[in-house]
Amino acid sequence: MKIKLPEMYRCYRILGWDFTITPARLVLLALVAFMGCVAVTRLLTGFQYVTHLTDETPWGLWISFDVLCGVALAGGGYSTALLVGGFKYRKYGVVARSALLTSLLGYLLVMAGLFLDIGLWPHFWRPFVSWGYTSVLFEVFWCISIYTTILTLEFHEIITERMFKFLHPYVLKALPFLVIIGLIFPMMHQSSLGGLFLIAKSKMFPLWWSPLLPLYFLISSFFVGSAMVYVESDLARRNYAHTIDQNIMLQLTRVGGRIMLVYLVLKLFDITRQGQWGLVFQGSMQSNLYLLEMVGGILVPLAIIFSPLAHRKYGLLAYSWLVVLGVVLNRMNCVFTAMYKSGDYFPSVFEFAVSIGLVSVGCLAYGLIVENFNVLGARRATQHHILHKTDLL
Repeated sequence: MKIKLPEMYRCYRILGWDFTITPARLVLLALVAFMGCVAVTRLLTGFQYVTHLTDETPWGLWISFDVLCGVALAGGGYSTALLVGGFKYRKYGVVARSALLTSLLGYLLVMAGLFLDIGLWPHFWRPFVSWGYTSVLFEVFWCISIYTTILTLEFHEIITERMFKFLHPYVLKALPFLVIIGLIFPMMHQSSLGGLFLIAKSKMFPLWWSPLLPLYFLISSFFVGSAMVYVESDLARRNYAHTIDQNIMLQLTRVGGRIMLVYLVLKLFDITRQGQWGLVFQGSMQSNLYLLEMVGGILVPLAIIFSPLAHRKYGLLAYSWLVVLGVVLNRMNCVFTAMYKSGDYFPSVFEFAVSIGLVSVGCLAYGLIVENFNVLGARRATQHHILHKTDLL
């Protein structure tokens, strides 16, 4: 039965596609429009008018947040695929489609952010034909490009249920191969992103540099994946009345919790091996942010996930958000805090506008897709299921 909604929440149907206009979505559209203006200005004039980047500080907000954080948070797709397809945990299949969508949107936005960060952007195609075998960034570029393509092909399972239905049987036959390939490339580029920092030992604060950085980046991308899946499923519950059995989500996030425990043990071993405990408690800005990252993003979530608090909905939600924010802080620390020099760089308002605009694009695209395709288990038109006027989508 349809619920009669105020005019501002009415679902519009244009050329057969549903899309609900809400005040929150109008704000998101405005943010996207502003981002578009900034992006066009940057492409036409370079970095000088819209960023504070310099030759001395070429990595800024767009690399740290849009790329490094974006790739990590998009890891829910491959981690869920590994559990469902690789280890046959079919019970987690209920979140597979939403995890796939979140990952696909995440990687597309990463590609957009990376494109804007290229100095001579008309030459973006050169890595496809100019083979830099010795460059870690070259390997990252290729792996992200290929994995984004694979995610797009995997998503055709959902697309062909509604459009181009004659292709659906062929997509289903190709899926096992795509899943296998799709498990290889993210593990390569997630670890290689950590490898980018290995040559910066002399520039980084010692607490963030380690020969184990590639392994740290890979492990953290896996345990943040399940946390991000829960955050996304909670937003879907609030906005689309899409509920998933709490026990399944608890088991999924505890898989991530066990991987996080391995990460913590490796970190403690690494700090002891390098004799860095004095740096941890020296009271500087770097040491305090490191403690915040480890306590707020690792120790507290571990205490929650392996305690009775995890059996409560808000306890599990707190765990997931802390993990997500902890990994975001880690990636930002690797770029900013670890290489901090007073007065060198602070993002401009236009850099923030682009990052916020990209997130807004992801939110709007997610809403459009789940309203028109079978992502959440059944097509749910928003006008039937908006529960709160303050919905984030």
